[in-house]
Amino acid sequence: MALEDVIRPLRDFDVNDLDLDNVGSWPLVIKAFIWAVIIIAVLLLGYYYHIEGLQQQLAKIQAEEVELKKEFEKKAFQAANLDAYRRQMDEMEESFGALVSQLPSDTEVPGLLEDITNKGLLNGLEISSIDLQKEMSKEYYIELPILILATGSYHDLGAFISAMAGLPRIVTLHDFTIGSKSKDSNQLNMRIIAKTYRYKDGET
Repeated sequence: MALEDVIRPLRDFDVNDLDLDNVGSWPLVIKAFIWAVIIIAVLLLGYYYHIEGLQQQLAKIQAEEVELKKEFEKKAFQAANLDAYRRQMDEMEESFGALVSQLPSDTEVPGLLEDITNKGLLNGLEISSIDLQKEMSKEYYIELPILILATGSYHDLGAFISAMAGLPRIVTLHDFTIGSKSKDSNQLNMRIIAKTYRYKDGET
């Protein structure tokens, strides 16, 4: 078919002459154009409903691949440094054991009270009372507050507080108040809470 034979029907074609009931009589070029539009529309719809979904799935898999690579690198690093981790764990257990050894047991509390009393007397304090308060259970340890009432000079009180840091067991000082015993006296009254601790070791 010559090109002139294809173009001639287009010259004589009028859009108003299109008859949907007689599609077969439409010019070949018009039918080819309509088929091309239909094919393009089908391809676009296929891309939207199928290929785009595959691309989203691919992006998800690629993101998972990145996470897996990071996890692999982390585990590979841990495996390469396993011996160092084990040594570090041994050191931590040793340090933990040393800390636990500084926590008094029930039977050592009387000795601790005696040590506190001796520290006060050696620093020139008059110990009015040392009273055990109610134990408080924490997640890993038991906290035992001790209320201390003492009288002494400003320097004696300071020396006593400093001496408490030298006790062989862990003792922390909290909530202290200091007041003058009388207007004409350099003696001060001190109220302080000393807290000691013991490891729960499976206690409920």
